[in-house]
Amino acid sequence: MQFVLILHNLVRWAVLFFGLWTLLNGITGYFGKRNYTVNDNRSNLFFMISCDIQLLLGLILYFVNGWSAKLKDLGSNMKDPYVRFFTMEHLVMMLLAWILVHIGRASVKKAATDAGKHKKMLLFFGIAIVLILASIPWPFREAIARPLFRVN
Repeated sequence: MQFVLILHNLVRWAVLFFGLWTLLNGITGYFGKRNYTVNDNRSNLFFMISCDIQLLLGLILYFVNGWSAKLKDLGSNMKDPYVRFFTMEHLVMMLLAWILVHIGRASVKKAATDAGKHKKMLLFFGIAIVLILASIPWPFREAIARPLFRVN
C-alpha cells in the first residue's frame, strides 16, 4: 500500500497542474474572448483523466487502509480532527470535485458558443479546484499534515 500512497501523492501534482492549466485556459478564453481550441479541450480532458486516476487510487487507500471501517463508530471518530478529515472531509470534498469535473467536461462539450464553453470551464473547474485545494492535507495544516512529496 505504500506504493499506492506514493502514487496518490504524485498524481496530486498532475491533478493540480492540469486543473490550473484548465482554469488558466478558461480565464484567458473568457476574458480574452478567444475561440475554444484543441488546447482548451486537451487541458480539461487531462484534468478529468488525472482526477479519475486519483479517485481510483484514493478509493483503494480508503478501503484497504481501513478508513472506511472507522465509519462504524462515526460519533467518536468525528471528535478526532485527523480521523474526521480522512474518513469524511477529504473523501466528500474530493468526490464533489470529481463530480464537478465530470459535469463540467460534459457541459463544456455541450455549450453552443466559445464564450459559453469558457464560462462553463471557469464555473465548474474553478469550483473543483477550490475544493481540491481545500481538501489536500498540506504540510501547514497541523492536525492533518502530510508531506508535499512522499518518497517512502
